[in-house]
Formats: sequence, structure tokens, C-alpha cells
Amino acid sequence: MASIKEIKGRIGSTKKMSQITRAMQMVANSKLKRAEENSKRFRPYMDKIEETVQAMASGDDASSHPMLEERPVKRTGYIVITSDSGLAGPFNANILKTVTNEIREHHNNNEDSYDLFVVGSKGMEFFENRKYTVANSRTGLADQPDFSSVKEITQEAVSGFAEEVFDELFIVYNKFISVLSQEVAVRKLLPLTDSELSDQSESPTVAKYEYEPDKGSILETILPQYAESLIYGALLDSKASEHAMRMTAMQAATDNAKELVDDLTLQYNRARQAEITQEINEIVGGAAAQE
Repeated sequence: MASIKEIKGRIGSTKKMSQITRAMQMVANSKLKRAEENSKRFRPYMDKIEETVQAMASGDDASSHPMLEERPVKRTGYIVITSDSGLAGPFNANILKTVTNEIREHHNNNEDSYDLFVVGSKGMEFFENRKYTVANSRTGLADQPDFSSVKEITQEAVSGFAEEVFDELFIVYNKFISVLSQEVAVRKLLPLTDSELSDQSESPTVAKYEYEPDKGSILETILPQYAESLIYGALLDSKASEHAMRMTAMQAATDNAKELVDDLTLQYNRARQAEITQEINEIVGGAAAQE
């Protein structure tokens, strides 16, 4: 059985750890609120550009655009969004497990059939340690990122598809549903299937547009921007999920620390009681010996 001094030391260190996790929980909660606001503010822009693309992609003259054409898949691009720091529960583990499963199942670990574009230090460390080839990466993002921080990697991924470096592009990220619910999403970004966009564009809520100079010229500009916006929107979603998972993990750690302190306090009281009882017995025994 541990000594009273050891138990007291464990109680002190556990209380200090609880203070740290509690502070991290509060910080994550504050960052989560801002991340949710960023995602909500970006949503109207996403809805509008999506509506515009749907309307423009519905005509026959749009079907020939390279970003709307499906072609035989020889190589696939994956944009993987992870975090720069840990202590966020299963946030990174779920993403990396999903990506490695995709590579194993669809590419048989053949490096010549896929490209990785990694956002976040945790993802880079994971792939580098396992000798995966990373085409491009972006680390050190702010907790509230702006588009310029990921512009390079998003433009490279989109242009890679346009230049037929790879034939399809996916993004893998944690989709934010609520504070207590996040799920890994594997979303196909390119090609933008003409049939899906055409079906959605027939909705009565989609506005009708007049194009100047012509639809094809506008699509040349707006489709890359649309794909880049999807990537940035996924990044905002991922940041909200990261802060939510870290807040939940730190809350669980704080609760566990409190339970551990209660258990240790009970052990301390028992050990102290036993020590006092032993001291009384020794005093009584010593007094009896003097008689």
C-alpha cells in the first residue's frame, strides 16, 4: 500500500493536472464559438456560388468543361485535413485511419496511383513516419484560418486535376454536426458531375441567369473558385470539429481527474486513520508496559 506522503503527492499533482485540463477546456470552448461563427458566415457565400454553378452547369454547352468531365481514373488526389496539435480525442486518428484504408483498398498502397495534399502537422508527421509521399503540405494554420493560408495548396490540387496530373480529387475531413457529434467525411470534389448539378439546378429555388460574355468563359473562372471554396469550407468545418473534440476530451480529462482525486482522498483518509490507530495502539502498549 502506498504511503501517506505518496498519496498526498499524487493528490496534489492530479489537482494541478485538473486545473490545466480545465483551462484547456475553456480555451477550446472559446475557439469553438468563433469557429462555428466563421463556418456560418461562410455558408451564405457557399450556397450562392453553388446555386450559380448549378444553374450554369445545367446547359449542354457546359458539359465539355474539363472540370465537369469524368475520365478513366489512373491517379487520384486526396486533400487530408488534420490538426497541428494533439489532445483532441480521436480527431486525427479517425482521419488518418480513413485515408490509409482508402489507399490500401483502392490503390493497393501503390504510390504511383495517388497524390496526398496534407493540411496539419499531425498528418504530415504520420505520413512521413510511414514513408508516404506527400505532394504538398500546409502546417501552422491559425485557429481561425483565412483563405489565403490554404490558397497555394488548394490551387495546386485543383490545377492538378485540370492539367490531368490526376483524374479525380477527394477531400477527407471531420464534418462538424454539433458540439457532441462529428463524423469523418470523404467528399469527391472533382470532377463535378454534370448529372448531379443538372438535377439540382432544376429546383424552383435556383435563380435564372444571363451570361456575359458567355457561359463557357464564366465557367472557366467560377468552377476553380467553386472547388477551392469547397476545400476552404471543409477546412472551417474541420476547425470547428477539432475545437469541439478537444473541448470534449479536456472535459472528460477534468472529470476523470476529479474522480481520481476523490479516490485518492479516500485512500489518504484510510491510510491516515490506520496510522493514527497504530500510534494509539503503540501509546497504549507502551503505557501498559510501564505498569
